[in-house]
Amino acid sequence: MPKPVDFCCAGGVKGRYPKRMIHRFAECTLDTGRHELCRDGVPVHVEPQVFALLAMMAGSGGAVVSKDELVATVWKGLNVSDATISARINAARKAVGDDGTAQRVIRTVPKRGFQMVAPVAVEGAAAAPSRPVAAPTIRYATSADGEVIAHAHHGTGPPLVRVGHWLSHLELDWDCPVWQPLMARLGEHFTLYRYDQRGTGLSSRATDNLSLDAFADDLAAVVEANGLERVAIFAASQAVPVALRFAAKHPERISRMALYGGYSVGRVYREAAPGEVDEETILGLIRAGWGREGSAFLNAFTALFMPDATPEQVQSIVRIQQQSVSAESAALLRQAVDRLVVEEDLVHVRAPVLLAHARDDAIHPFSQSQKMAARLPDARLMMLDTRNHVPLPQEEGWEKLMQAVISFCGGDG
Repeated sequence: MPKPVDFCCAGGVKGRYPKRMIHRFAECTLDTGRHELCRDGVPVHVEPQVFALLAMMAGSGGAVVSKDELVATVWKGLNVSDATISARINAARKAVGDDGTAQRVIRTVPKRGFQMVAPVAVEGAAAAPSRPVAAPTIRYATSADGEVIAHAHHGTGPPLVRVGHWLSHLELDWDCPVWQPLMARLGEHFTLYRYDQRGTGLSSRATDNLSLDAFADDLAAVVEANGLERVAIFAASQAVPVALRFAAKHPERISRMALYGGYSVGRVYREAAPGEVDEETILGLIRAGWGREGSAFLNAFTALFMPDATPEQVQSIVRIQQQSVSAESAALLRQAVDRLVVEEDLVHVRAPVLLAHARDDAIHPFSQSQKMAARLPDARLMMLDTRNHVPLPQEEGWEKLMQAVISFCGGDG
């Protein structure tokens, strides 16, 4: 008789617009949903760039925002002068009842940027987690076959290992608006260990061994290098079968596993689900336009992997594509991960497992997590109401995923 499967459903935001957020600071209310600024309850007219600047500062969590970051977000990367930035800062200060002398709301940090110093209360989606001051030191471990694996860690709390995947770069991830909020949030509750998958990022680039066991050995090398006896695991997409193979081979080393958007049978060996993209389509797009902004690949990648991404998030992922792996190596990696199969490993996994999956995932169908939940000895299934294979921090479902991972993996105490 099939074992019962725990099932829970988490809501999300469909469409292309982030959830409405209301920031309250000083005597002001900034409503991003209505695009409205009020001071002392009275609406204040501001130009769109000034509003965008205030929204960015209010959502920064008190971190210093550099001029480059302001230009990337407010001016969409256009070349603007320091005088233009200063004019918008002055207009923003005036709108919220501040000035360049008092600086009680927005402070100028010489040679670094600007900082929201007024306390900010946020309604709507959860406030952005504060960012650690400095990027963590990158270290290196040697895998079983001699390949070098770059790894780093930050945060405080029980150990949580984020398994390496296709699109990562230890340095660039730190400034990526897709990955940095995730790292910051998990680092508030765990000591988060992460590494670049072999063939990508700062790990060995030229490698002929792209087997499932080699990927699992890389995870083992990072765990050993950090002296970790027993850890919780967070894995997404292609990292899921790697985590499952490691857990089946080393059950004593795993306490709990949170797996997002994964699979137990690679794309090549499973029957295609409705709307699921095939391997040849992805490989053709990679070879034609990997890391090229505006290319057919980028447009298709965005539509398939993260259709609700902002332009800034897309630009950041393009940069990671360009510097993490070549088009040729990306295609080889894609072929390798499309052939990973761990069906026989599932019954040997002893740790409790949380399986979270986007309902309308076009890369790996929700049915893959359903099938894993039915075969794993101790599994819980969580459906997120989203179409994004890559979790995006502006979605309500992202916050629900983070809360579930933190609670399930023991980071809430």
